[in-house]
Amino acid sequence: MSAENDPAVAAEPEVEEDEEDLEKLQAEIARMEAEAARIAQETEDLEKETTSSSGGAGASTASAAGNKGKSGEGVASATGDKANTDGHSIYVGQVDYSTTPEELLSHFESCGTVERVTIVCDKFTGRPKGFAYLEFQTDEAVANALRLDGSTFKERQLKVTPKRVNDPNYYAQQGGGYGGRGRGGYRGGFRGGRGGGYRG
Repeated sequence: MSAENDPAVAAEPEVEEDEEDLEKLQAEIARMEAEAARIAQETEDLEKETTSSSGGAGASTASAAGNKGKSGEGVASATGDKANTDGHSIYVGQVDYSTTPEELLSHFESCGTVERVTIVCDKFTGRPKGFAYLEFQTDEAVANALRLDGSTFKERQLKVTPKRVNDPNYYAQQGGGYGGRGRGGYRGGFRGGRGGGYRG
């Protein structure tokens, strides 16, 4: 029997290649575990900085976000964050259809720092609907932006108002809104049907 046909001799290079591949994989796994530990440490440090700089307010938000399924705290903080964001947002109507977010940003930049510009588009055609929302960092920036109501942009007169909020509790917290059904309340019920009326 020759050395070329011996299965033991042919298996040795395969075993060496498998061992090299195994060593490479183990080294890669060790590198990934070290990176995961580094990221976890950075995340923990950031959470500590956030809680210490905000005086504990960030801790309640972070814990509430983690406990969304356990209690209503997560829902309450998410609603509060959304209401805060909506409070710093404005509606801009009569926007020209060819307007880009950068152009709107430059028009409102003098009011304050703009966080986000959203030009609303039709979901089927993708064309702009002619209005937009801008989110600012501060209440002062929102007040300055509201002063631009009636200003001319691309030969159109803009309509600038505070963003309307769809949360029914939002306006109750602000001290406004309706206490009931408005004027008159409930005015009656079912009026008839077949044969209708009172037969007393």
